[in-house]
Amino acid sequence: MNAVCLASFGPPDVLALAEHRDPEPPAGWVLVELRAAGLNWHDCLLRQGVYAYPLPLIMGADGAGLRRDTGEPVIIVPSLWWGEDERSPSPDFQILGDRVSGTYAELVAVPEENVWPRPSGWDWEQAAAIGLGGTTAYRAMFTRGGLQGGETVAILGAGGGVATIAVALGAMAGARVLVTSSSTEKLDRARQLGAAAGVLYTDADWPEQLTELAGRPGVDLIVDSVGADWPALLGLLNVGGRLVNFGATGGGQATVDLRPFYLGQYSILGTTMGSPRDFREMLALLAERPRWRPTLDTVRPLDQAGAAHAQMERRQHFGKLVLSCT
Repeated sequence: MNAVCLASFGPPDVLALAEHRDPEPPAGWVLVELRAAGLNWHDCLLRQGVYAYPLPLIMGADGAGLRRDTGEPVIIVPSLWWGEDERSPSPDFQILGDRVSGTYAELVAVPEENVWPRPSGWDWEQAAAIGLGGTTAYRAMFTRGGLQGGETVAILGAGGGVATIAVALGAMAGARVLVTSSSTEKLDRARQLGAAAGVLYTDADWPEQLTELAGRPGVDLIVDSVGADWPALLGLLNVGGRLVNFGATGGGQATVDLRPFYLGQYSILGTTMGSPRDFREMLALLAERPRWRPTLDTVRPLDQAGAAHAQMERRQHFGKLVLSCT
């Protein structure tokens, strides 16, 4: 088979397409003939060496294709060996493509429990765009954040794969969705996905603008992948509000003024990509909107994985970046 192998950490051009031996699935695993693979920011961090997993490695968490033994069109659940405790993953937990060969390939072997029927009416690229990002968004919004219909949620950085899905999920659940983004074009597109309004985080006074947009209802939940803005974010929350974080793109440290924090009865909750249960519940919510589809930005052939990584690092895309594996 052909696959994109990471042989050394570095810039996007370290990714190269080459021939590899076909995977041989052990008992309880299945072989999937991949048609498309989705990219995630997690992939860039892995390639850069932030996650120093053993190399060489075939990357990629998200994918969709044909199950070889049955011919069934399937979507891959990239959450491996989560365990029985829904509160947190087991010590054996892995994301597909970290240590186990992933989806930047023509074939991938995964545990049978990690394949799920492709949603009806979805094409390969759409199906490959929902796994990691959709599960992360669902867990942040609902499993951890406890979002309820009628509440107001602020989603930071609308434009990336997780955020675009989160906007849609929030609107489906009956919440009022506010967003931040880097351009007026992205704010307009977020409104098309279901956001009520948004502000540019490039404006120095964006927290004040977001507070004004929230108005009297205020903000009940903030979904954050930046990390460094916690002091400003806590100031946006209603009393008893929740801040859910799943990233540190703004830096690895945040300082919180403790007195306003405990007096406000706030909750700061950490989250990651979720469990297979989160994935199933996310698909169940999406099934209530059968005409909805993930937002795709660009689909490239497998041999352009490096160019796709470079595009993701420029942060100019809106929605998911996908590789065609055929």
